[in-house]
Amino acid sequence: MADWKEIVALEEIPALGSRVVDTAEGRIAIFRNASDGVFALKDECPHLQGPLSQGIVHDNTVTCPLHSWKIDLASGEAKGPDEGCTNTYETKIENGTVFLKI
Repeated sequence: MADWKEIVALEEIPALGSRVVDTAEGRIAIFRNASDGVFALKDECPHLQGPLSQGIVHDNTVTCPLHSWKIDLASGEAKGPDEGCTNTYETKIENGTVFLKI
């Protein structure tokens, strides 16, 4: 059964940036968009496993730093013409703190 794990204060994730959490399931990147939306993805691009946490965040998308694949932060799906998907994880914000369901 998955549990909610306290990760970090929202203000500690820069707008349009990310933080990485090491878990038993591997590295998970926690992203914050310009409107304070928080998303969590496996920190691997579905193309060649590039570190998505080092990518550029724009709207609800992160662009992989290796080959510029665009990954939807909500679904983990690559945007066309690319195809592929990375794992997503549930997040929530309570009292300014980000939680991750793992």
